[in-house]
Amino acid sequence: MNSAYSLSRKEGWRRFVEAVPRVRPEKLTVKALGALSQDAVEDYNEARCDWHANFGTIATPQLTAIRDELELIVASNRQDPDRVRGAAVIDGYPGLGKTTIVNLFGRDFHRAAIRRGGDLTEEGHERIPVFRVGLTSHTTLRTVNQLICRFYGHPAADRRGNAAELATHALDCVLKCESRVGIIDDIHFIQHNSADGLAVSNHLKWLANELPVTFIYAGVGLGQRRFFEEGLIGADAAFAQSGRRWTRLSVELFDRDEHWLALVKAIDRQVVLARHRPGQLARQAEVLFARTGGHIGSLMTLVNRGCFKAVRTGTEALTRELLDTVRIDETAEKARRSASAARGKRAS
Repeated sequence: MNSAYSLSRKEGWRRFVEAVPRVRPEKLTVKALGALSQDAVEDYNEARCDWHANFGTIATPQLTAIRDELELIVASNRQDPDRVRGAAVIDGYPGLGKTTIVNLFGRDFHRAAIRRGGDLTEEGHERIPVFRVGLTSHTTLRTVNQLICRFYGHPAADRRGNAAELATHALDCVLKCESRVGIIDDIHFIQHNSADGLAVSNHLKWLANELPVTFIYAGVGLGQRRFFEEGLIGADAAFAQSGRRWTRLSVELFDRDEHWLALVKAIDRQVVLARHRPGQLARQAEVLFARTGGHIGSLMTLVNRGCFKAVRTGTEALTRELLDTVRIDETAEKARRSASAARGKRAS
């Protein structure tokens, strides 16, 4: 089955929303695994690799806290169309699960809205409770409107229309499909010190004024970049509207505490390897923290690649020796090299 789809298209978003949870493959013993035919082994390994890459989201304290805040913000945004709705901004370092958090919230909101209102609006249009787009490093006013139109599949997205025309079509899509939440990811690509960036920022305010939608943004390092001051400095910063309209929800790094251990234990329970024993990962919690710096994205990559390598090599366990051979993101690897060099100096 072709699993390729984009959340920036309504068809892909719908597949994400309607997807049923994956079924965890049965954990076979080494003996049972050895008794399988070659074809059966290949199918079993394929199922395990798919599972390890997609076994679902763990309800971390960060996810739970921000989800509660998002529910509060969206549920309370019941102002009449002539009043401005507040927006939510998920902010933090890379690899902490910001996109995952906002996508899961959008998925659950979409499901609930369809359950209550049905697949079609009263006028017979397709009901799309949530739209989602991701910005790029070259996002302009025109491309923002084009991205929204493209999500809905509006034919104007592929025509040579100007920004104003595309904005009109985008508004029509949102209103006719009765969308109530708009997710805009990678908002850190907006550069307020450029003409295009300032235009995009102002356009997002205009959309918030015109649409009966609660916007949820996600970006990297927005607070440190003074994003909410919109590039203004000194006394002029008081005129920045984003800081008054947007509620910043920060995703924090894990510490070496019980929450990190609980996360590692939860991942440990999802591993399907013949020689894996309960608690094998949990006993390496300190090492895993040192490898990843408390970034859940780096941890998930390490475990996923480690499981794949354990299957491919026949090791069938996430030993420290095996995980030491798995390379992950450059930032984590750089920290690993620095720590190793420091240990070498102390030893000498």
